[in-house]
Amino acid sequence: MLPRKRGVDAGEVQDLHNKAPRPAAPAPAQDDPMAARAPEIDEDLHSRQLAVYGRETMKRLFGSNVLVSGLQGLGAEIAKNLVLAGVKSVTLHDDGKVDLWDLSSNFFLSEKDVGQNRAQACVPKLQELNNAVIISTITGDLTKEQLSNFQAVVFTDISIEKAVEFDDYCHSHQPPIAFIKSEVRGLFGSVFCDFGPEFTVLDVDGEEPHTGIVASISNDNPALVSCVDDERLEFQDGDLVIFSEVHGMTELNDGKPRKIKSARPYSFTLEEDTTSYGTYIRGGIVTQVKPPKVLKFKTLKEAIKEPGEFLMSDFSKFDRPPLLHLAFQALDKFRTELLRFPIAGSADDAQKLIDFAISINESLGESKVEETDKKLLQHFASGSRAVLNPMAAMFGGIVGQEVVKACSGKFHPLYQFFYFDSVESLPVEPLEASDLKPENSRYDAQISVFGAKLQKKLEQSKIFMVGSGALGCEFLKNLALMGISCSENGKLTVTDDDVIEKSNLSRQFLFRDWNIGQPKSTVAATAAMAINPKLHVEALQNRASPETENVFNDAFWESLDAVVNALDNVTARMYIDSRCVYFQKPLLESGTLGAKCNTQMVIPHLTENYGASRDPPEKQAPMCTVHSFPHNIDHCLTWARSEFEGLLEKTPTEVNAFLSNPSGYATAARTAGDAQARDQLERVIECLDRDKCETFQDCITWARLKFEDYFANRVKQLTFTFPEDAMTSSGAPFWSAPKRFPRPLEFSSADPSHLNFLLAASILRAETFGIPIPDWAKNPKKLAEAVDKVIVPDFQPKQGVKIETDEKATSLSSASVDDAAVIEELIAKLEAISKTLPPGFHMNPIQFEKLALLTCGHGTTASLKLTS
Repeated sequence: MLPRKRGVDAGEVQDLHNKAPRPAAPAPAQDDPMAARAPEIDEDLHSRQLAVYGRETMKRLFGSNVLVSGLQGLGAEIAKNLVLAGVKSVTLHDDGKVDLWDLSSNFFLSEKDVGQNRAQACVPKLQELNNAVIISTITGDLTKEQLSNFQAVVFTDISIEKAVEFDDYCHSHQPPIAFIKSEVRGLFGSVFCDFGPEFTVLDVDGEEPHTGIVASISNDNPALVSCVDDERLEFQDGDLVIFSEVHGMTELNDGKPRKIKSARPYSFTLEEDTTSYGTYIRGGIVTQVKPPKVLKFKTLKEAIKEPGEFLMSDFSKFDRPPLLHLAFQALDKFRTELLRFPIAGSADDAQKLIDFAISINESLGESKVEETDKKLLQHFASGSRAVLNPMAAMFGGIVGQEVVKACSGKFHPLYQFFYFDSVESLPVEPLEASDLKPENSRYDAQISVFGAKLQKKLEQSKIFMVGSGALGCEFLKNLALMGISCSENGKLTVTDDDVIEKSNLSRQFLFRDWNIGQPKSTVAATAAMAINPKLHVEALQNRASPETENVFNDAFWESLDAVVNALDNVTARMYIDSRCVYFQKPLLESGTLGAKCNTQMVIPHLTENYGASRDPPEKQAPMCTVHSFPHNIDHCLTWARSEFEGLLEKTPTEVNAFLSNPSGYATAARTAGDAQARDQLERVIECLDRDKCETFQDCITWARLKFEDYFANRVKQLTFTFPEDAMTSSGAPFWSAPKRFPRPLEFSSADPSHLNFLLAASILRAETFGIPIPDWAKNPKKLAEAVDKVIVPDFQPKQGVKIETDEKATSLSSASVDDAAVIEELIAKLEAISKTLPPGFHMNPIQFEKLALLTCGHGTTASLKLTS
């Protein structure tokens, strides 16, 4: 049944908002401001980060102390990202007081905070995000000696003179302290990074090393290496590679990195003389070696005069970074001499800043900018006081990631200047100075850039946001701060049919631990209203799909001004895109994958829509490859996903279908009368008879026998049927690339990976049968004792077993002429078994996507173990 369409009422808001948080982490002692804590990783909370960064990177991050100076919108965003990431401590520095302009971009603040110190006002809500992070404040002047307490320091509102002093200290400190200076001024932003004289990047891109399966190696100088042609190689000229499992030319198995050149889709040349090596016979894996990279950073004092190459964000603005480099220096000089920002819309102030820019440019000699765009500088000057939320959110993400890079050595850092502008966001019509005047409201910063007329339009807009997860939380916060849908005539509708899980808390920052199990959309809408009480929002728990077009009907779509996608799957994106095309509504589309992201603006009659371009279909591996001859991790994952769904979702669902309507189920099986129906019946009977579990010990027995079946018996049968020296009908070796001769695993309860597999599989099996999980299951020693009690029959290879080797085969089931007779027998057996079941018996199917709810609290994610 579809959930009812519903909004957030006042009582619900009060109930969700008044839950008391857990006690905050204790404040550090005076004599030890960065009190040590062991870098233990809560895998349930940080599972997504672990997948992107890896365990060692996370440990380095968890031991890092970071200073964030300047708590306007940009500083707040950076601090939020670092606290969510889980650094050891964050120290906030700001000696200024909260004013109304801050409410345009700092979501930690409210009107009751006006007049308080910015840093101190941010602490309570910032601490709620992660109680494991130590948060402290400095509210007076900052000295360079204090910087020695940190691994990284970030400044968001500091003069160039002071920044040079601090950066020189950090650069020469032993070990060097990562220094980051970032600013957001209206629609313009900048970042500068200095990670010291020599900074080692341990992993430049965070990607897994590329691999290939060797098909042949020539005895030449240089040697030509060819690989199997089922997958393109991702190697580039100059890459280092190592070889393993090469038969014949065993000299290459020494683990020594070798440089390649002439890289092609399926071959490359090895810079090595192999004429005296053994003749290549078969086999071999070639793996990319990713050596560390050492970067030599300039100090700010040096780099501001000789910035080198700027990191480009928009190649249509190729000449923009040098001009913005001048503009930010000119603004610094303006503020130093006049002790204020240029006034929005003031022609005199804009001209003064332009004069400063021209003067600085003339002093650069041969490296000066050829042409200074005065109109751009006027825009820069006019909005320079404003810290806009969208700009702060963007740069907060960039700078937060740079801090992670500095503390961990993972991913290539920004080297060294980055500038960005979004002047195309300004209204097409020229803005009058009167339209930019402050109105003594929380939107004054935004009004000083876009004008009061556009602000009114934003407040009256009707927006539909689909999804309220990681992206949805960010978007809701942004919309609330910008004042979108914040009038009686405006309305924001947000829908999400999901509930909050613990793993969400490390990135979906509007949620707290006491919200686990509650609807995402309702909690997110409540949190957004706390940011801006004037936000007019309705939260629904409906999935936007063809089935809910009675809720999201034509009248609903016609009323909208724009749609924002915050989805996590292509099917839903395609559906929303199709509705936007039909009703001619603008769509903001985006997505994230680890440290990567994309965004697309779809404007009717101006840009192509989301569904206009498609990724090429993924190449599907043959069934026989996935089940018997996998040769890459994708094959293993595909097999694991298939096994998971078959054992834990499809079969329990079939069991329930039979129990709810035995006669109808039997009739359907007789009507189908094929191998698929036969196999389905066999799986249901196996689940309810031989593999039925009544106790947790039964689940352990099932899991132990599954381990033996998957990783030992199937391999032994495969190698019995096709021995290592087997030949094909054409006389070629059967085990030639890309096939790899397998070796069975021997189970050991002392092996953590083996035991973790059994723990996860046992818990999942228990869940399907509704069996409670005993406390002793958390104890590895007691679990091992229970596992060792299981009697595992000795394997006896079977003669005449057919193992599918035809890559064109689409099914591993073999049809039989007497399928109908077999089905009849199976139905009779199933009906007999059903009479032995207790009244009301049913199973609990487990959906793969919802597995996070069942990770058991043991730090073991079952899906990972089922693919091991």
